[in-house]
Amino acid sequence: MPEAPELEGVREVLARRVQGRMIEEVLAPRALVLRCLVPEGTPEVLVGRRIEAVERVGKFILLHLSGGLVLAVNPMLTGRLQLAPAGSRRPLKTFLILRLAGQMELRYYDEKTMGMIYLVEADRLGGIPRLRDQGPDAFDPSLTLETFRERLRRHYGEIKGILTAGEVVAGIGNAYADELLFEAGIYPFRRRRDLNEEEVAALFTAIRAVLPAARDLVRQRMGDQIHLKPRDFLKVHGKGGEPCPRCGERIAAITANQRVTNFCRRCQPGVLVQKGRRLSSRARTADTSAGEQGPRPVQGGPLSWAEWQSLRPRRTGRPQRGRAARGRGEKPA
Repeated sequence: MPEAPELEGVREVLARRVQGRMIEEVLAPRALVLRCLVPEGTPEVLVGRRIEAVERVGKFILLHLSGGLVLAVNPMLTGRLQLAPAGSRRPLKTFLILRLAGQMELRYYDEKTMGMIYLVEADRLGGIPRLRDQGPDAFDPSLTLETFRERLRRHYGEIKGILTAGEVVAGIGNAYADELLFEAGIYPFRRRRDLNEEEVAALFTAIRAVLPAARDLVRQRMGDQIHLKPRDFLKVHGKGGEPCPRCGERIAAITANQRVTNFCRRCQPGVLVQKGRRLSSRARTADTSAGEQGPRPVQGGPLSWAEWQSLRPRRTGRPQRGRAARGRGEKPA
């Protein structure tokens, strides 16, 4: 998922390359991700409009168009914007193409069709799902530690999930949540209410340090190739099984809720809590380092989701009857 550092780089390139250009033609070979929330109701309403400004709000890129319309792009996990010469080869799953003055195309493609594009009137941006629920932006200079503390107090779940939801601070996803928590030395599955004042301050300091540094590196590596997502410089995310850059311990990789969480068990100590049972993050775990075929029980490795589920108490009760029983090859009682 493109996050604030990458999308800020995208915004800067678009502001420099396409701001002020006229849209001469619109192609929507796959209109599945496009939601036209304007009276005209078709993408052709974009033809003849000028891109007047480019804005990033959290994980959205907003193209402000002449005539009071906005094209809001939420790439989600796999969506990408691409700048390319008109008529050049396009990615297979290209959903929208804006042909601009100067023989340039701005494209949106999405390998897994997870993102969304909304065409709305500027005064109705608040009706876009996810956009209206976002907190202050992670790069917002007016975001203070006091504001961060206050917004954080309203939430009670695991700290990583709170960060990625975007309601406390917008623009943070799975990858940079891992990086921020590593920088702050906080176990990603800690409950918010268990964090003390010093840890909250450390997390805020990490937001102010890690994200701007990442943005600068993205600028260097991405250039004008806005469809790229450079992350080779990250310290823990995507580095499962590799040595921690701080202490040398092997970086853990836990898969849960269809996403991978990477962290260092030594630099970010914590416990997994499951229905009253406290499981040390170093006790019952499984190795999911790169190159392994599935989880392998080892001392000191991370806990796989399959093993985590296996620890849940099984329900007992009356045997199922009829079709449910026959589906498992049992005789009805």
